[in-house]
Order: sequence, then structure tokens, then C-alpha cells
Amino acid sequence: MANAPTSDSVATESLQAKQVCLAAAICLIVGLGIGYVSRGLQAPPSAAASAARSVTAPAGGGHTPTLNDIKQIADKQAAPLLAQLKSNPNDSNLLMQVGAIYHGSHRFKEAAEYYGKAVHADPKNLALRSRLAASLYRSGDADAAIAQLNEALTYNSNDANALFNLGMIKLQGKADGKGAVAAWQQLLKSNPHLSDDRKAEVQRLMADVMTTMNEQHAMKGAPGK
Repeated sequence: MANAPTSDSVATESLQAKQVCLAAAICLIVGLGIGYVSRGLQAPPSAAASAARSVTAPAGGGHTPTLNDIKQIADKQAAPLLAQLKSNPNDSNLLMQVGAIYHGSHRFKEAAEYYGKAVHADPKNLALRSRLAASLYRSGDADAAIAQLNEALTYNSNDANALFNLGMIKLQGKADGKGAVAAWQQLLKSNPHLSDDRKAEVQRLMADVMTTMNEQHAMKGAPGK
């Protein structure tokens, strides 16, 4: 017979449920367009992925595109851009387009390679650094993603996108709620003209994170801990 759940396990499950709700709240902010990373974390459909959905079976019946289908479409889309890069290897716009194709087809390491080259060619382009951070994060390297956003902030310490994205990755990639809240507090403090809806979403995220942190602290301080 399985052991009955203890009060500790019930509390842990409750906290995990709240964290799931927090993740759902993070997903809701994607449509606000505050930062590229928030959208990149959700892997929005690229032209390659959208085209893959239109792939049909020879008999006319539709089928779900495989990763290989998407890879082939991405390679086809990237080919003319890669050809242009042979004569213009430092064209940041071309490099960015190739990176976007690979990111959208879930080839995040390749996307990061091309976004990295684009950033090298145009180091003060903060939007490019956010794209690079998204691909690095999706490839599993949260530390490198955070480093890129911190580098972006050396060019503009109040950049709303970089601060928002930094908080997102610290929260999701490093479980650093305190660091996320600090980044978002700086975002709100340094961007007083942020639209009301975006400001409200950031404030709600901060409140949810702080509630979770307080509950974790309370659990650690409970008798028997």
C-alpha cells in the first residue's frame, strides 16, 4: 500500500501548481511584444514552420509535418541567403534572416551561430542581442543568454526589452526569482512611459514571483525544517 501523502508533500505539490500557473502567466505576456526573448521562448511559427503546415500527402490528404519536413523547408529558405553571404559575410541583415529561419525551425544552435555573427558585425544592435539570447536560451545555454543581455545593458542600461528578457531568463532558466524581480523593477523604474497594459503585466509577474518566493521561504521556516 502506498504511503499517504505527508503535509510536506502536499505543500510541495501546491507550490508546484502555483509555479505552473506562473508559467501560464508568462505565456500570456508573449503577445504584448515587450521583448523578443519572451516570444522566442515560445518558439513562434516562422515562415518555415508555417510553410511546413501546408505540406500534404501525395494522395491529397493532409499530414502533420515532421521535424525533417521543417528542416528541409528551412534549408530551402536559407539557401539563397547563404549564397548571398558568400560575397557579403558580414551583412548583419542577411545573418539575422538566416538566424530567424533556423530559430523558427527549432535549430537553435545554428540560429545562435548566425545571430552571433550578426551581433559581431553590429554589436550595438540591442534587438539582435535579444534574438541571440533567445536562441542561446532555447539551445540550453541560459548563462550565455544572460551574458548577452547584460552586454546589451552596457550600451543602454534602461533598455526595456533587455531588462524584461533578462528577468524572463533568470526566472525560467536559472530559477532566480529575486534576480527576475530586480530586473523588472529596474525596467519599471527606468521606463515611466511604458504603456499601461505592458506595465500591468510586468507588475503582475512580479507579484506572482514574490508570492511564490514568500511561500518557499515560509515552507523552509516551518517547524521541522
